[in-house]
Amino acid sequence: MKTGTRSQPLYHSKALRSVEMLAAEQPLMQRAGLAAAELATSLCRLQGAAVLVLAGPGNNGGDAFVAARLLRERRFAVSLVFAGEVGRLPPDAAAACRRFLDDGGTLLDGIPVGERWAMIIDGLFGIGLQRPVAGRYGELVQAANTLAARDRCPLLALDCPSGLDADTGRLCGATIRASHTISFIAGKPGLHTGDGPDHCGTISVASLDLDAERLAKASARTVGVDLLLDHLRPRARNSHKGSNGGAGILGGAASMVGAAFLAGRAALRLGSGRVYLGLLDGQAPAIDPLQPELMLRQPESLLAAPLTALACGPGMGRGDDAGEWLRRACSLPLPLLLDADALHLLAGESGLRQEVLARAAPTLLSPHPSEAARLLDCSTASVQDDRPRAARELAARYGAVTVLKGCGSIVAAPGGEWFVNTSGNPGLATAGTGDVLSGFIVALLAQGWPALEAMLAAVHLHGVAADERVAAGSGPIGLTAGEIIDSARAAFNRWVARGR
Repeated sequence: MKTGTRSQPLYHSKALRSVEMLAAEQPLMQRAGLAAAELATSLCRLQGAAVLVLAGPGNNGGDAFVAARLLRERRFAVSLVFAGEVGRLPPDAAAACRRFLDDGGTLLDGIPVGERWAMIIDGLFGIGLQRPVAGRYGELVQAANTLAARDRCPLLALDCPSGLDADTGRLCGATIRASHTISFIAGKPGLHTGDGPDHCGTISVASLDLDAERLAKASARTVGVDLLLDHLRPRARNSHKGSNGGAGILGGAASMVGAAFLAGRAALRLGSGRVYLGLLDGQAPAIDPLQPELMLRQPESLLAAPLTALACGPGMGRGDDAGEWLRRACSLPLPLLLDADALHLLAGESGLRQEVLARAAPTLLSPHPSEAARLLDCSTASVQDDRPRAARELAARYGAVTVLKGCGSIVAAPGGEWFVNTSGNPGLATAGTGDVLSGFIVALLAQGWPALEAMLAAVHLHGVAADERVAAGSGPIGLTAGEIIDSARAAFNRWVARGR
């Protein structure tokens, strides 16, 4: 789930229903149950081990019936709790239930008491959940979570953990906290963003012998290095610093100069030939002692420098002077990234919003959820309830390539195309990591990358670098923003080397 190099298609529930209808003549439920049984067997190798299967009232329950029958054939001791009415099952699920019973299976009303479980399978609800999980279903979900923790056994969710909205990553009442999720046909956005990653565990995809992209257009994609190959080119030996662009960073008001320094260091180490900092603090130092290669300027000098891209916001402050410099920055015919305080200023001034919309050069936005809420004039909770919708609306409203930061960052383009990033970890939830991301983005823009690809590369690289620091033992607890920079540089150079 973390840093796979290839992009994968993601489908909303409605799009998946279309795929299923186009493949209605194929035995999809049998294939899903078989894929689940195969994964369950690999996770629980003890012959005769006790397996608890929870089957719900729809086709997700049908998948569970098939998996339970196959696990019984493999000599597992299967206890299947059915939370529904046999007479109201959909046709395919009813057929799977009858076959389970014909082969000697039993439908239980409740979870057996006193049993120790080697595996629990959640087949209560799949995609398209329409109401919060509560009542008897909620009790079964809570029991499954409690028993899995007590017995330290795998909890496998079929298609999507029950209680999780597969489209948005929002929790709908009681929710399964799976150790593993097997997603049928294709991936779903909600498994990778919002609360999805905390409830899905390790995600695998079983295609059920379908080529989903041949049958229906994907709703979105995960971010993968394969999307970036056209731009991962080794540098010509006959090049100079001017060949690699000039990145500008406008920010660093009083007591916040460090934010601009972090962004500048990140931009320099991701390959920008020159990096200029325009610091709003009149008492700012003349050099960055840890990175003397950075060129520190007054804001006016920055805007007159030979820039090829500009980022505004790191430590910028929200005063009148910041707003005036931001308006002047927006008038430059350069790729422009707005982050942090620049987003606050943008949200508060309708005139500035019109200037951003009128820009001919690319504009990029990188809000976290509360900044996105200000830009959309809604609550942070509303943004988090449907992160993909919020990111797409921001991109359309401001005509800007946008990343909605957070768990499973969403990158959206003004034309409607969107992506979910799956790299990264909780170590990124610390001060300064957003400034580092800004530095990565503006560095790639300065080197001539298109806006969308620059955003995708920077966001994915940001997470990959954090994952590598954690793998090396430097987090996630206590990981600092500055540590990510050198890891990102190393990873990016590997991408370029492999992309030749």
